[in-house]
Amino acid sequence: GKDESVTFTEPFIRISTETGAASTVVRSNVKNINTYYIYLSSRPLTANLEVNYEVIIGDGLQSGVDFELVNPSNQITFLPGIYAMPIRIKWLEHTVDPNKDNTLTIRLVSNSQNFTMGYPGPDETQRQLVITKENE
Repeated sequence: GKDESVTFTEPFIRISTETGAASTVVRSNVKNINTYYIYLSSRPLTANLEVNYEVIIGDGLQSGVDFELVNPSNQITFLPGIYAMPIRIKWLEHTVDPNKDNTLTIRLVSNSQNFTMGYPGPDETQRQLVITKENE
């Protein structure tokens, strides 16, 4: 029912938009920096947690033409007491070919404490975030 809630007992890491979506659309006429977040769900940590991710670029997008990755590496570190870390992408104004794969996927790969990647369960929901660039 609507009043049901799900409680997770194991720590996990997930990625989403600021609104909690696992996918989003960026328009081709937009020129701005968007922020996406890797979230940690756990009891307070006593040591740093390193999270590695990969960026998968579809054949319709080009770095420097359609977007620029603002983060300098594919690793973020959660210090104790921090539960959200940003990944920023600068989207550039550029028309895309609608017949190509115009997605940029950020996928969580590994972490230093063997926490679950994505929500617990077989679907690994929010282990990755898919951003699709579409023409305006």
